Amino acid sequence: MEIRAHVITLALAESFEIARGSSDFEDVLIVELEHDGVIGIGEGAPVDYHGETTAAMLAEAQGDVLPLLGDDPFALEAIMRRLRSEGLMGGTRMAVDGALHDWIGKRLGQPVWRLLGLDPVSPPTSFTIGIDSVEGTADKVRRAKGYEVLKVKVGGASDLARLEVVRAGFDGLIRIDGNEGWDIAVAKEITPDLLRLGIEFVEQPFPRGDDDAYRAYRALPQRLPVVLDEGCIEAHDVPHAVTIADGVNIKLAKTGGIRGAISLARTARAHGLSVMIGCMIESELGISQGAQIASLIDHVDLDGHLLIKDGPYQGLGFERGVVTVSSAPGLGVEKA
Repeated sequence: MEIRAHVITLALAESFEIARGSSDFEDVLIVELEHDGVIGIGEGAPVDYHGETTAAMLAEAQGDVLPLLGDDPFALEAIMRRLRSEGLMGGTRMAVDGALHDWIGKRLGQPVWRLLGLDPVSPPTSFTIGIDSVEGTADKVRRAKGYEVLKVKVGGASDLARLEVVRAGFDGLIRIDGNEGWDIAVAKEITPDLLRLGIEFVEQPFPRGDDDAYRAYRALPQRLPVVLDEGCIEAHDVPHAVTIADGVNIKLAKTGGIRGAISLARTARAHGLSVMIGCMIESELGISQGAQIASLIDHVDLDGHLLIKDGPYQGLGFERGVVTVSSAPGLGVEKA
């Protein structure tokens, strides 16, 4: 097998702010894997709160990955186990995993979702509204046409006022994401209004590791369901997650790709947790990798490619709020 890798920069359509900060550009890693005249492509995004960078991921892809691939691209389980045991970053593994799945699909002439025995139809994706002023939030809601679900980033001083204008301008499902930005006092104060506004659930309201806050919130007589993102990385985190939360958010950049994501989804289901699939800021290539398994998921948040301008790849569709996958072989994505 031959492997090539490079980094591309994705320009966001507008500044995107969460509780940890804001950005206008995001870099992602692209991996091309060639074998027997077939080229598979995959994308990986860094998880910044794990200390990952695209520069470090590129170094791994150009130096550490090839000796671990072996000579059989079909040996997915063994390859990904070797990459994980050698400590490669989740974003690097995501890109390699995506390229391998794409290669196999192209080699066999079938879309990845079919090879996995899955359905191409999935629940509607949420569209993310970043932290902004009340007026800016209202404007973003007005422009969010064609979506059945909105996910609103919270963790600022005007959270409640912003959510009021979201509900006033949108009658679909609203979920919120704290990105670890709340403490228990804030959660207790705002929860009655969140229930009044019909918020579906809150994602990662408190810092990972602050189990006391999660347990105190869980003990409230009335509360929102809690979904862990930063606090649940891979399948082995589920036994702990079930003690403090009601669901988990899967991201391929955390699980190291499709295989790890399926493992986490099935483990979470076995423990009675709801399952969400999310993303980082990614192009259609990265999003397509998660979209292949979205039919397994309760809540879909695969809108990263909808937040960028002049995307470098094409192949996904969008209809009635649903990100649709292609029936073309592999991931069904090609350069725009």
